[in-house]
Amino acid sequence: MSHAACRALYRFPAAGGCVRYNARVAGEAPLLEVRDLTVSLATEAGRITPVRGASLTVHEGERLALVGESGCGKSTFALSLLRLLPPGARITGSIKLRGRELVTVGKEAMRDLRGRELAMIFQDPMTAFNPVLKIGEQIAEALDAHHYTNGRETDRRVTKLLDTVGLPNPEAVAQQYPHQLSGGMRQRAMMAMAFACDPKLILADEPTSALDVTLQAQALRVMRGLAQEFGSAVILITHDLSVVRQLCQRIVVMYAGLMVEDGTIDQVMSRPAHPYTKALLGSVPQPDAPSKMRLPTIPGQPPNFLSLPTGCPFRPRCPLAVAECEKEPPIIETQPGHWGRCFRAREVV
Repeated sequence: MSHAACRALYRFPAAGGCVRYNARVAGEAPLLEVRDLTVSLATEAGRITPVRGASLTVHEGERLALVGESGCGKSTFALSLLRLLPPGARITGSIKLRGRELVTVGKEAMRDLRGRELAMIFQDPMTAFNPVLKIGEQIAEALDAHHYTNGRETDRRVTKLLDTVGLPNPEAVAQQYPHQLSGGMRQRAMMAMAFACDPKLILADEPTSALDVTLQAQALRVMRGLAQEFGSAVILITHDLSVVRQLCQRIVVMYAGLMVEDGTIDQVMSRPAHPYTKALLGSVPQPDAPSKMRLPTIPGQPPNFLSLPTGCPFRPRCPLAVAECEKEPPIIETQPGHWGRCFRAREVV
């Protein structure tokens, strides 16, 4: 084990503010490069395409938020990176991790990459954990599968990981079953398992959705500290924009399987380049708003993937829609590194 890995394992990550993304890294080869990714799934009603032509890059140590309403394709995108899609799924395009193509890599090679190079924090740890195995056994299984440790070193590593995520009495937690832990403790144990083999990319799928506000803040603080100490990049999948600022440096917005906006936290939140992003930001409850004030909502419903509208999929719900929106919208860069997939991207604010 490297000196850096040992230091990360035995020292609890200090809480701190969001580390600014180093612009110099942007000129280097990305950790993850996704180009024109399209995923189609077979359903009883017919084949749908929940991810359509998605492209993004993630650099070493970067923390990116993938946001959008439920059903917009966020989780399908993440599962496609891990090649954990259901039978009958079809993937086209390119997914490169450290320059290695994942779309065409064999099953055995992909199995070796999961946990070691990229790992996932699932939305519901109660169902993600095996209910008949102890927490420590499940983390040890991940370590053993990648020959990361062996024997007593495995037990010691498991204990230290559980301690690092802030679980009290980690030796006892390792001997407990998932149902014996609270929701917040299970989520931290899931984080410990995800970071066990020091992966370079963590996919966190709604990791705080089942937690109250206090536990959300604690979980995000732990995840941020782990990412900083282990040097891992993070893709946070969420529909809750209130948690994004606490962890991420960049936002990608998805709608109806399309990536419709990409930019830094400050760019997107201060000057959105897509009407859908602006509507999402307007739907976030404000703590200083009058108690009787009606919370703004987005009219209509997300489109059905079996019958998507022509042109911009947000057109039927968009207050800025014009006749031109019946055509495929262009990608317009409104600021350096900030773009929106909209004819009126510069007029949104």
